[in-house]
Amino acid sequence: MSNEEFARRFGLEGGEFYITAPAPCPYLKGRRERKIFSYLGGDAAPSTNALLTRRGFRRSQNIIYLPACEGCSACVPVRIVVDDFKVTKSRRRTLTKNADVIRRMRAPKATAEQFSVLRGYLDSRHGDGGMADMTVLDYASMIEETAADTMLLEYLINEPETNEQQLTAVALTDRLTDGLSMVYSFFEPDEADRSLGNFMILDHVSLARELGLPYVYLGYWVNGSPKMNYKINFQPLEMLTAKGWVRMDRQTA
Repeated sequence: MSNEEFARRFGLEGGEFYITAPAPCPYLKGRRERKIFSYLGGDAAPSTNALLTRRGFRRSQNIIYLPACEGCSACVPVRIVVDDFKVTKSRRRTLTKNADVIRRMRAPKATAEQFSVLRGYLDSRHGDGGMADMTVLDYASMIEETAADTMLLEYLINEPETNEQQLTAVALTDRLTDGLSMVYSFFEPDEADRSLGNFMILDHVSLARELGLPYVYLGYWVNGSPKMNYKINFQPLEMLTAKGWVRMDRQTA
């Protein structure tokens, strides 16, 4: 498919798209990945980001990309249906564990405190991953290089001994016309019992309700990848197929 055909397919006539060289897949062992990508910039960047997210793309800094792997379509875009999302017993337990957590919404600006939490998270959870060698400058670029409508959600806990607020988790999130897109999140590994990763997703559902937005975009679910299994726990989910967005819990064999 030519650049013009690809741009026309996604309603972006005049847009420039590129393709990466094959590289090892980070999710499925033995497979190779490629991505179609383009650059976000200018006044139209927020609306372009929203449009392409609805069509399966993901944002990383000022790049918007879509998997384009030969012979593989394992990466499936998924989003939570906010209006139909229920607080089950297990979800309520997670919320109760984190009843003392305070959400603070900020502009996308990197801090040393955030980076300290990230380094602990990467060293504990993803020591052999592609971000393992991330420096503070890399982190600042990830957070601050955005032409989209981006916010940073910080989650803090009151320390009873000092009565100070301790940063415990962070989510980099894009606000779209129809939802919130969780770009990247991380948390303090010493607080593993709190299930902070799950809590941040639950809190994004709550925030989407507050903002009157119908979806929370979780990126790609990859069948067969343990790293992505957690996303299935947030039904009702819609997944993007050749026929458009369809409910996963209404699919028949």
